[in-house]
Formats: sequence, structure tokens, C-alpha cells
Amino acid sequence: MKRLILLLCLAAAACTGSRYGAGVPATYDRLLDSAFSRAGDRACDLRRLLAETPASRREGMAYLLAHMPQGDLDTLDLGILRENVEYAYLARERFPWAGALPDSVFLNEVLPYAVADEVREAWRKGFYALFAPVAAECTDMRAAIDSVNRRIPRIVEVEYNTLREKTNQNPSESMRQHMASCTGLSILLVDALRAVGIPARFAGTAAWHDDRGNHSWTEIWIDGEWHFTEYYFVGIDKPWFLADAGQATPGDRAHAIYAVSFRPTGEWFPMVWNEDSRDVHAVEVTRSYVERYAQQAEQRMKAGTHTRVRFVMWHDRNRCGQSGDRVAANVDVFRGTEQTGGGRTAGPRQDMNDVLEFLLEKGGCYTFRYENARGEQTEITVLVGDEPMTVAGYME
Repeated sequence: MKRLILLLCLAAAACTGSRYGAGVPATYDRLLDSAFSRAGDRACDLRRLLAETPASRREGMAYLLAHMPQGDLDTLDLGILRENVEYAYLARERFPWAGALPDSVFLNEVLPYAVADEVREAWRKGFYALFAPVAAECTDMRAAIDSVNRRIPRIVEVEYNTLREKTNQNPSESMRQHMASCTGLSILLVDALRAVGIPARFAGTAAWHDDRGNHSWTEIWIDGEWHFTEYYFVGIDKPWFLADAGQATPGDRAHAIYAVSFRPTGEWFPMVWNEDSRDVHAVEVTRSYVERYAQQAEQRMKAGTHTRVRFVMWHDRNRCGQSGDRVAANVDVFRGTEQTGGGRTAGPRQDMNDVLEFLLEKGGCYTFRYENARGEQTEITVLVGDEPMTVAGYME
């Protein structure tokens, strides 16, 4: 009887094996068949690459081949794939948090060789050399996230600058210029975290709820949940844009929030720098931000630590009382050098009850910055007291 059970188990195991070799689950067969069919003349090289990959790493290679965009199937340097897989698994073997990850998370949020649609390059080996010593000082993933996130600006020597060459720069492009947009900075941070086995993904919106423009940031997976951070680290789930993200509109592609997925999802990431592309897969995550902001606002109001501060932009000091005197303008809020919020004021045709509002900490000194009608940077600094207050700006 025991022998029969053993034979049945062996037979079942054989039935679940892949035609593509040890280490590849049979569930990949159909996906790989399709990928190799679409690869045309490159199919033989891709098959050989998979066969030459060590069995312990072969599922990772199969995952990438099965899900990669058509453009990468056609042109991606196979050396990039080989090196990427090797160093992703080295990180998984070296760092305990990476070894503890579910396979599905490791494959989709650590292993991928690209973040969005940036030019492909072999970044992982270099980033492993840069950031593995940083992570090696840490005993758990939260500490490693904190350490990498705090040190990345100094290590890669890249700062935010709108004079960068393009929006979707890959790491070497940003490091060569020492500058990047929020998109380029997010790509850098995602790659740095992935290099040490930390699940990370690119997130953002095509436009805020008030159409002030797009923004990109980084999400990180901790203990089964997604959290968010930025290149300039201020803490997990604490970046300045939460109030804006909390007002995003679920289901509205122009104003919803998406996170990138290497695995196809049926959705695509709305890239404002490449609006016609559908090659970058995504999941919509708007509701998580809406709910998180509502919870944060409720907690702060209950605790009595914050109060509501309204900002109204008027035409000038002589025209500052009627609906038609209001001016729509972008306003950013800072506490010291740290940005804590931003928004767009209501214009002359909006309801008088529609007022830009911030939830600010009592006793804090805040600076409101905007550009006046002459294109000059204008600042208004106030001390927030215990009671709600209204701050006025003037365009002229």
C-alpha cells in the first residue's frame, strides 16, 4: 500500500512538471509557448537561455520570459536577463527578508529587470554592489528600507531637477546627469530596494484631482501590505502628497492612482510621457489611498493635534471679496524645507464653499508658496494656532 501511494505521488509530480525543465512549474508551459511563438527568430536563443539557467533559478527566468513586453522579446540583450536573474537570487539567498517572501511577491516585485518603460540596461549588479553593504547592516526589512531610502541620494548623487533630459530615465541616465524628475527618482529607488530583495513597485497618477499635474512615487511591500514612500525619505506612509492622493477618483483613468505590475493585469499604467503606450501593466490602488487619508485625518482631528487651514487666492488687495475676485493657482505648503502638501485654489466660477484646505499641525510654522502674475515666486509664512484659520494670497 505504501509503495502504491509513493508511485501515485511520483506520477502526480511528473504530471505537474514542465516541458521546459526542472524548476519550472507546468503552469508556465502555455505562457512560454506563447512567448516563444511571438519571439520569432529569437525563440531559439530564448529557449537556450532558459535551458542554461540553473534549475534553482529557472522559474525566475521563465517568469520574465513568459510576461515580458513584445519589445523586450524582440530586442532585449539576453546578458541583461542572465545577470538580472543571478543577482536577484543572490539577494534572496543573502537577506533573510528576501528569503521569507512569497514566491509570487518575489517574482513580480523583486525580480523584474525594469520598472516602467525606461531604456533597458544592466543595473542590478551595480546596485547590488552599492546597496548590499547598506542592507547588510540591518536585521529586518523595515530597517533595510529605512537605511536604503535615507542614503540613496548621497549614494547615487542624483537630485530632483526639471532640467533633466527626459522623464523616464533609467538609473545610468539619471546618475550621469546627477538629476531626474519624480519619475526618474522613483525608478532609482525601486531598483535600489529590489537590488537587496525588498519588494517595491512604481506608483503614481496622471493628474491630481485638481489637474495640477502628474506625480510618481514608490510603493513597498511590508508584512503582506503595500505602503508608500519617496526618494527623499520622510517616513513610511508620510510623504506630502497623501492629502492629494486621498482625493483621487477611483475608476477615473486621468485622476486615479495606479501601481505597476510586471505580470499582465488587464490594466495599464497611464504614462503622461508616453500616453499611447499600453505596454506597462498596472493595478489601480486609488481606494487604498482614499481610505488611508480619511483614517489619518480622523485620527489627527480626534487627537486634537491638527487644525484646518484654508488658503484663498485673490486678484489683489483691492479685489478680494467677491467670487469673481478669486484666482485659480497652484500652492505648495512647506514646514521648513519639507513639503507637507499642495493644491490648487478655487477660481472665479467655482462655488464659494469650494476652498483649498489643509490639515496642519497646531503650533507649526508653515510657508505657502506660489507664483504670482509676474512669474515671481511668492511666499506667505504663518504660525498655525489652535483654531481653524484662513490664509490669503494675492496674484497681483
